[in-house]
Amino acid sequence: MKMDLFNTTTGADLNLLPYGGTVNYYGHVMSLAMADSYLELLRNTIEWKSDEAIILGKHIFTKRKVAWYGDREFEYTYSNTTKKALPWTNELLELKAIAEQKTGETFNSCLLNLYHSGEEGMAWHSDGEKDLKKNGAIGSMSFGAERKFSFKHKESKETVSLILEHGSLLVMKDATQTNWLHRLPPTKLVSKPRVNLTFRSIVQR
Repeated sequence: MKMDLFNTTTGADLNLLPYGGTVNYYGHVMSLAMADSYLELLRNTIEWKSDEAIILGKHIFTKRKVAWYGDREFEYTYSNTTKKALPWTNELLELKAIAEQKTGETFNSCLLNLYHSGEEGMAWHSDGEKDLKKNGAIGSMSFGAERKFSFKHKESKETVSLILEHGSLLVMKDATQTNWLHRLPPTKLVSKPRVNLTFRSIVQR
């Protein structure tokens, strides 16, 4: 079953998943002017680097850029590579405060992605790394090009899709990462860049 929510109601009380997890889409959480300003700041002040992954023994670098920030020098491992968090910038702390105020959650780190155009995306995956708080909330804030974002249940293969808007916030929590995959499908219809912030809770060991 396929469900497209391109004109869905937004809000904290609406769960976009039919079962096995919780996803809330808050829509715009700031003015257009504010979102434009943050997009420019994030593109120019974040320490962007190509993402790395070790797949079948090969060291791969992506066109997509990433950055990792946090309360302290957290180490975060995924795709067989480990990143160490940089100290927060003022802009990231401001955006974290917005995400926390809207959701009632608390976050101690942020993984950022810079997609230069629609041709750059993210394959099906779930954020189930051992460093993350089990069933913890992940707050996803989007700037720039509007992009389709999809979920797929790991067993039933049922899909749910929506459009993430400029200056918007989406939250994934509870058992979402256990039961659902998500992706940012590539598209040749989008030529503008997109910056995505995923606020997370790293468990200190």
